[in-house]
Amino acid sequence: MFKFIKQYAEKIDHIEIYPLISLVIFFVFFIVLTVYVVKMDKKSVKALANIPLENEEPNSIVQL
Repeated sequence: MFKFIKQYAEKIDHIEIYPLISLVIFFVFFIVLTVYVVKMDKKSVKALANIPLENEEPNSIVQL
């Protein structure tokens, strides 16, 4: 399978730029996500952290 992809990839001009572009997109995404999380309001972080602990609806266990 890789032989077929390699044959076509060798024929494409400037193919070496695609891995670099994907790496840059990857790092930009995580940098933006990190900045967003750091700048979040502390109240909303605390509210989101307590979501799993809140039990508004009783759990219904189905027994077979």
